[in-house]
Amino acid sequence: MASHEPNTVVHTQGVDIESVDQDYFASRQLKKGAAGWVLLIGLGVAYVISGDYAGWNFGLGQGGWGGMLLATLLMACMYLCMCFSLAELSSMIPTAGGGYGFTRTAFGPWGGFLTGTAILMEYAIAPAAIACFIGSYCESLFGLGGWEVYLAFYVIFIGIHVLGAGEALKIMFVITAIAACALAVFIFAMAPHVELKNLFDIPASTTAVGASDFLPHGYFGIWAAIPYGMWFFLAVEGVPLAAEETKNPKRDLPRGLIGAVLVLLTFASLILLVGPGAAGAQALVSTGNPLVEGLVKVYGQSTWMSQFVNIVGLAGLVASFFSIIYAYSRQIFALSRAGYLPRSLSITNKNKAPVAALIVPGVFGFALSLTGQGDLLILIAVFGATLSYVLMMAAHITLRVRRPDMPRPYRTPGGIVTSSIALVLAAIALLAGFLVDPRVVFGAIVIYALFIAYFAFYSRHHLVSGTPEEEFAAVKAAEEALH
Repeated sequence: MASHEPNTVVHTQGVDIESVDQDYFASRQLKKGAAGWVLLIGLGVAYVISGDYAGWNFGLGQGGWGGMLLATLLMACMYLCMCFSLAELSSMIPTAGGGYGFTRTAFGPWGGFLTGTAILMEYAIAPAAIACFIGSYCESLFGLGGWEVYLAFYVIFIGIHVLGAGEALKIMFVITAIAACALAVFIFAMAPHVELKNLFDIPASTTAVGASDFLPHGYFGIWAAIPYGMWFFLAVEGVPLAAEETKNPKRDLPRGLIGAVLVLLTFASLILLVGPGAAGAQALVSTGNPLVEGLVKVYGQSTWMSQFVNIVGLAGLVASFFSIIYAYSRQIFALSRAGYLPRSLSITNKNKAPVAALIVPGVFGFALSLTGQGDLLILIAVFGATLSYVLMMAAHITLRVRRPDMPRPYRTPGGIVTSSIALVLAAIALLAGFLVDPRVVFGAIVIYALFIAYFAFYSRHHLVSGTPEEEFAAVKAAEEALH
């Protein structure tokens, strides 16, 4: 590993990397061995399970049931291929930076920063969207929603994370298991009432190209539904962010990623069939709590099942809200520790929790949740996510081609063919957001541009050597110099 005298600055690849003393890293430590592969599967499912409860149904309004089905199948293929690829990358480069660490090794500091900030946009915005859905569920359940609910959830769950990762992950696993039980109740309650005609009750457009009962908004409806098809899977790629808190990352991270995406694929298939199939697609296009609304529509009134799904469905939203807070804090921790973001954000407390990295994005997320526009916030999160997917899959392909000898404890089935499929589908998904609301996507681009300007003019001159991500990149550069 590279080492320098204290305060030595090395200029390389257009950046300045400063050595620091051991006290710097002593105040920036995460809790080792807090998670095994079972908890990682739970973490992966927890990131996403709120997408089964709310958000996906907006895709019915964009593409009808047929458009949403095809969009979901495309996104399921993308996530499956991507998780196989990320399983390999995470076994090679097990760091808290996740995708930032992968692309830092493949493409240098600029690649790492562009990916890390794209991931950060996804994870900082997604809890704000979920907070809006939590408000809808609380309004339905208790008659109380709005900013008070958003603030209470941010304060409570950031507070739990401050207590430490081990405690937070175990609590989150239990909440996720309860939420999965409620999904099972919904599926079994709705399945007997599924009728084919209910899937196609959205009137076909008279002007859209290719419009039919199956595709009421035509071929473009498939593309427009893609961001909402992603909501069944969005953020599962965050499992590698737990690398530095995992017992055996080279073994456990691939198991956690692949296990989680298979569970999510099963839930997505069943919910997309039985929800609209029983309640009708038209009934679910704009509601903030589609599972409860679906049960009430089918049974004609509120029943113990709808109450159960409403109460426990709140647990599903909480699980994702809770876990994505974990994800954004680890992404910020890694970027800050390496100097890409202000270094103070990576300081950890006595419980090994990065307090500032938890609180600062929470403040911004709460402010965004006040808009109440969960569907539009999804688009911003999807922009950041899909951009990071393109870069991470490009990193997989690059490292396979340029570094075939790099140790790979897990190897992606299909190799670069698999990651190439994911890359192409991610690029399609990236463009899909423009069809839904281009103003929102352009707003996301402006935010991203501000991050880039910060790096270009300031932080690229203040990077830190000795972090795990920088050390992997240093080893790679040294080995390439020998060839």
